[in-house]
Amino acid sequence: MVIDPEAETPADAELDATGAFSREFIEEIAQLIEAGDREGLASRIESLYAADVADLLEQLNADQRVPFVVLCGDAFDFTVLTEVDDTIREKLLVDLPAEFVARGVRELESDDAVYILEDLDEAGQAEILEKIPEFERLQLARSLEYPEESAGRRMSTDFIAVPPFWTVGQTIDYMRETDDLPEDFYELYVVDPAFHLLGTVSLNHILRAKRPVQIAEIMDDDPHVVSADEDQEEVGRMFDRYDLVSVGVIDADERLVGIITFDDIVDVITEEVEEDIRRLSGVGDEEMTDTVWYTARSRFIWLLINLGTAVLASLVIGMFDATIQQMVALAILMPIVASMGGNAGTQTMTVAVRALATRELGGYNAARIVSREMLVGLLNGAAFAVIIGLVTWGWFGSGQLGAVIAAAMILNMVVAGLSGILIPLALQKAGADPAVASGVFLTTVTDVVGFFAFLGLAAALLL
Repeated sequence: MVIDPEAETPADAELDATGAFSREFIEEIAQLIEAGDREGLASRIESLYAADVADLLEQLNADQRVPFVVLCGDAFDFTVLTEVDDTIREKLLVDLPAEFVARGVRELESDDAVYILEDLDEAGQAEILEKIPEFERLQLARSLEYPEESAGRRMSTDFIAVPPFWTVGQTIDYMRETDDLPEDFYELYVVDPAFHLLGTVSLNHILRAKRPVQIAEIMDDDPHVVSADEDQEEVGRMFDRYDLVSVGVIDADERLVGIITFDDIVDVITEEVEEDIRRLSGVGDEEMTDTVWYTARSRFIWLLINLGTAVLASLVIGMFDATIQQMVALAILMPIVASMGGNAGTQTMTVAVRALATRELGGYNAARIVSREMLVGLLNGAAFAVIIGLVTWGWFGSGQLGAVIAAAMILNMVVAGLSGILIPLALQKAGADPAVASGVFLTTVTDVVGFFAFLGLAAALLL
């Protein structure tokens, strides 16, 4: 039985209307696992992509996943583990025999092998690595020594390096006659005897050149390179900016130690975007497959902080309790001002945090963007001030009350726009992650300013 990641998804996989596996199919797989039916399981999943098998693993109950992998045996494609949630991958690596994992890891590209092993603790990594032949073990161990989320962790050590004095004919013959080459490659890397990168040659240049031409004559002698310690997000930004297919990774001595290709960077960019979205919502590195206890615990701290900001907003309201008692309409209307400010600020904050992450917002254009957001807040504030002012006048029959809430709306919308851009900028300047903490501070500012402006103006002008 072979799980072929390149095969077509079978029509009999019984997908539902959303494209996910149907309940009947999942139950059938569960029955095959319980019965230990290796052949039956093989017939149902042998044509699935690795990503489809990963989805299947996530749909199974926790106690069915290890038996599923064991039933697949040596034919289980460990690429599947690069597609599942981190929680599931770590649990499988701990529960499966180290010898079994070592055999599977050896079949992977080096970057996929590192990706699978990196979340294990040192003892878990050592247990698996000691089952791998020395040369491969040293390569993986070296990659695992680089910082997390760095180019060194994402690079593949499988690449083709040639000297500059080779001819095109020699290079083509070498690639045809050598068995131990990467499965997929797009460029050749030209190096000196010390493995310093001299240039790159794309395959299309190789195929178009005459056999006697030397590699040095057709190579790009100004290739893009990244340090092995470079943050993976910076590498992704380089790929996006320069439309790269692959890039060489160099160590502290500027020796070529690996490469990163565009397919790896797509995964990195996806991870970074998902991470920013989760952080903006205060859910950290939470996965859909995490336990109830872990999920509740990870969300608790941010909910606790939000409780503190809500109490602060309540204290502001308490300062005007006598005012509210004299005019009940204030209690009805004051949430409108705060919620509109919060929504407007969130719009600005979302754009600002993403712009900071992509380096589109910095010191060179910060003043211009801040001014723009202030004007946007002013324009929207004025528009909604007219709307809510007229609604309030018609609802409560008080033009003065309509004017008060209109003025408070303008003030809070302007403050919301400024806060949405200034808070992320200030947090980044202080060395904090804007995606993590901006939302909490923004909510506090818009609530406090909204309540204070509305109730303060009401107390001063109406009573």
